[in-house]
Amino acid sequence: MSRWLPRIYLTLVYSLIYLPILVLVVFSFNDARTGYRWGGFSLKWYEALFSNHAMVQAMWNSLWLALAAATVSTIIGALTALALHRYRFRGKKALKGMLFIVMMSPEIVLAISLLGLFMMVGLSLGFVSLLLAHVTFCLPFVVITVMARLSGFDDRLPEAARDLGASDFTMTRTVLLPVIMPALLAGWLLGFTLSLDDVVVSTFISGPGYEILPLRIYSMVRVGLKPEVNALGTLLLVFSLMMLMLSQWILMRSKP
Repeated sequence: MSRWLPRIYLTLVYSLIYLPILVLVVFSFNDARTGYRWGGFSLKWYEALFSNHAMVQAMWNSLWLALAAATVSTIIGALTALALHRYRFRGKKALKGMLFIVMMSPEIVLAISLLGLFMMVGLSLGFVSLLLAHVTFCLPFVVITVMARLSGFDDRLPEAARDLGASDFTMTRTVLLPVIMPALLAGWLLGFTLSLDDVVVSTFISGPGYEILPLRIYSMVRVGLKPEVNALGTLLLVFSLMMLMLSQWILMRSKP
C-alpha cells in the first residue's frame, strides 16, 4: 500500500494540472457548439477564429507586445544582474530588496501606480504604456534568474581570459554568455509568459486603440464562452511548446 500511495498522489496531481488542458484541446475540434457534448470532429472553430478579425488582431498585438517586453526586460535585466553581481556600492542590498518588493506587490497596486505615473507625465495609453508596464513587472524575474545563475560563476574566468589576450567582447562572447545563456532563455520565456497572460495591469494601462488578447477573451467570457476560445487556447499552447523546444535546442547547441 505504501508503494501505491505516491503513485496515486502523483496521478491525481498531474491529472489536475493537465486534464483541463486536454479537455480544451479536444473540444477545440468539437463540431457541437456547446462544450458539454461531443458532436464529431471538425475544424470549423479554427476557421471561425481566423475569420474573427478583431480576435486575430488582438492575438497579434499580444504576441508582439510579449516579444518586445520579454526582449527588453531580458536585456535590461541581464545588465542589471551583472552590475549587482560584479560591483560593490552603497545601497546594493536595498536595490536587491526592491526587486522582491515589485515581485510580491499585488498587481492591482502596480497597475494603479503605473496608471497614475503615466497620467502625470502625459503619456497616452496604448502600446508604449503597455510595453513599459510589462517590462516593469517582468524585469525583477529576469534579474533574479540571472543573478541565481551568476552566484555559481567563477569571477576568475574573465580575468584569465583577459590575461590570455581576449578583448572584452571576446570574453563576453566566449566565457560569460555561455554561462548565463540558460538563465537568459529562462528569463525570456518567463517574461514572455507573464506578458502574454497578464490581465490586471493591462486592464488599467491599455487604451481604446490597442486591444490585447487577454482583455478580448475576458470580455467574451463574461457573456459566455465561445468555442473559438478553445481553438485559440490550443494554438497558444502549440506556440508555447514550440518556443520551449526552440530554447532547449539552443541550449543543446551551446554545449561543447
